[in-house]
Order: sequence, then structure tokens, then C-alpha cells
Amino acid sequence: MELPNHGANPLRLYKQAGISLPEKIIDFSENVHPFGPPAFLKEQWSEMYSLIGSYPDPDGEPFRTSAAHFHQVDVEQVATGNGAAEVFTWLARRYRNQQVVLVEPAFSEYRQTLEAEHVKIQTIQLHSENAWTLTRENVRNAIPGCSALYICNPHNPTGVLIHIEMLQHIAKTCLEDNCELVLDEAFIDFVGEEASFMPFLNEFPNVIIVRSMTKMYAIPGLRLGYVVSQTEIIKQLKQGAAHWNVNALSASIGAGCLKQSDYRERVIKAAINEREKMQQFLAMHHCETTNSAVNFLSFKLPESKNATAFFTDLLKKGIVLRHTESFQGMNGQWFRAGMKLPNNMEKLREAISEWLEVN
Repeated sequence: MELPNHGANPLRLYKQAGISLPEKIIDFSENVHPFGPPAFLKEQWSEMYSLIGSYPDPDGEPFRTSAAHFHQVDVEQVATGNGAAEVFTWLARRYRNQQVVLVEPAFSEYRQTLEAEHVKIQTIQLHSENAWTLTRENVRNAIPGCSALYICNPHNPTGVLIHIEMLQHIAKTCLEDNCELVLDEAFIDFVGEEASFMPFLNEFPNVIIVRSMTKMYAIPGLRLGYVVSQTEIIKQLKQGAAHWNVNALSASIGAGCLKQSDYRERVIKAAINEREKMQQFLAMHHCETTNSAVNFLSFKLPESKNATAFFTDLLKKGIVLRHTESFQGMNGQWFRAGMKLPNNMEKLREAISEWLEVN
């Protein structure tokens, strides 16, 4: 059974799995939080209508400047993209015909974009036996002769956070080996800006940080992301961008989102609460879980249970988990679940309990 490489597309998943679509679906396969976008978006929606009639700013303003102020960096250190996914196409072009290190399991977009540019990929394979943690030795052994190391922090699909001190050691090791460090901080918002590597950019000129607005602000349909690094690196990356790559609505809304501190606090608090409840529930049912710091976690059934049957049976009940067939080293034996509203989380727990009782 060939399954989609991404979550958040349940209709395609059901079609490819050959399973009839239930009347009601709860999608835990995508990691956007369940509260919807910040309230200002709906309140100001009619005022934004006029933006449609004019070409957008070619640099993604006012979002670009807002992001620079938010992170206290120069505006020239920021480039805006049509989602973080577009930024990864720029990066792949940067490393064309070179060697890059990926930490597996990894977001499939890294490998897909790199292979399209004929990049040779080395891998560091993480394992559940050591809690999916990356070591300095892993990095030292992998990066010689490579142009870049990609790290997702917090890690997708496990949610494991690499702390700042460890990242500083990794960045230093890469710098000494003339290797760039690409940090994908798509989920750092769910930990807080204190976990971001942004304050250390000037200390480590080899670091490139990619950010997404999708998850924290629940705006996946707008496609908005950005990249922060040294000015010269940003200029080089932008050479691969289409003109007007960020639309005017996205640029305006993104600028407004960065002002929503109360909203972020509410989302973080809810995500922590639901994740901790889910971790406790899974532990009680003898499932192995990842040490997630964000709004999703991955888990593995007890050894005697059939992972394929579990995934399929829950799909038939309208419960959509993120499979891990496309995550190297997880091989379909693990499942990722995004944290949703409390009543939906309870339905997920009920479905898992019922399945474990009869299988």
C-alpha cells in the first residue's frame, strides 16, 4: 500500500489506502493547532479586500520588516517565501551537485528538493533506543566534505528538542569544517523564542534558519515562511525566488500575526496540556512515546500489536494518524498525532483503548 508522503491530506490517503470514506473524519495527521487563526484576521478581513487589486511588494513587505523586528535582526537578513517549502527549493539550488547531511527520520521535502538538484545525501540515522537524540559524534563523523547539515529543531516527526548549548557545539563543529548548518525551526514557536537559535546568528555566520508561519498561526492555506541568515547568504538565496512570490494578503496577515503574544501563549499552554495527557495515556497502555516538546508526538504500539492493522482500523473509524512509512527508521511502526481540541483528543484515546482491548 503506497501512502502519501505528507499528512494533512486525508482524502488522498483514503483513496490510496483503498478505504471507503467515513461520514466524519478527525485528522490528527497534520500539525496545525485547532484554534484557528488569530481573531484580528476575521475582524479585518473586509479591510484586506483592497489588497487583492494591487501587485504585492516584491520583498514580502510589511511581513519582512515585521519578522526582522520580531527577531531583532537587520531587514537585509530576512527573505520571505511562499511557505517554508519554497525556501527549501532555494537551499537545494544552493547545494546543487554537492553533498549534504540529513538527520533521519526527516521531513520528506528536504530529500525531495535536494534530489531534484542532484545533491548527494549523507545520513545520520537517529534511533528510538537513545530517544532519537543527535550526538556531537554523529555530526563530527558525517560532515567532512559536506556543504550543509540539515537539522529540524524541534525534530519532526518526534518533537524532540535540541537545546541551545548542544546546537552551539554543532554550529561550531560545522563552522570548523566549512559546512553550513540549516536549522528548520518550523515548530520552535510551540516551545518559545527562548529555544530559537536566532540570537546566535552573528556568532555563527554559517547558520541559516528557516521558519514557518503555518503551524503556530493556523494559516496553512496562505503559504508563508521566511529564512534568516547573513545578508550575503540571503541575497544569494533570493536569486532563486520568483518575483512577487509572497502575495499581499499573506504579507499583511503575517505581519499582524507576529504581534499576537497572548494568542501564542494560549496555543502553547493548550498544546502542552494535551500532549502531557496523551503521553500519560499511552504510557498506561504500554506504548512507547517520543519525548516531544511541541504540539505533536509519535508513539509505538506494544511489540505484540500489528501496526498496519491498527492504522487501517482507525482509518475506518474516521481517525487519521500520520503514518511513518515515509520516515526512515520508523518504517510504519510508529505513528504521529497532532494535538487537537480536548473532545477530539478524548475520541482518539477511546479509539486506541478499544482497539488495544480486542487486538
